Amino acid sequence: MAEVDSPVLLVVKDMHKKVYGFLHYQVSKYCYGTGETFLFSFNPDFQVYKWSGVNSYFVSGNWDSLQLGGGGGFALWLDADLYRGSSFSSPTFHNAPLSTNEDFIVQDLEVWTVQN
Repeated sequence: MAEVDSPVLLVVKDMHKKVYGFLHYQVSKYCYGTGETFLFSFNPDFQVYKWSGVNSYFVSGNWDSLQLGGGGGFALWLDADLYRGSSFSSPTFHNAPLSTNEDFIVQDLEVWTVQN
């Protein structure tokens, strides 16, 4: 993924059968993204969480973890192995926690790149 220079759709299914994800990703030391970055969930209905305009903590990815949202809690955090994660309400997206539990184990994870 470090070499991918196009939008990415990442979808997570946790051990509680909750499905959620986001559109956008790249490796970076700093937060990046735009107001077009969004979260989504199927808990059980499809829900989109767009940028709230409160801050610009969209995405931060490095070799240790991937974080979405911020300013009081990550909307979605995944460890370097993409095995463990957590989800909280985040001011960036004004989202509800995406998983049933704050901490979860990833059951399935899929990534699609969007190319022209």
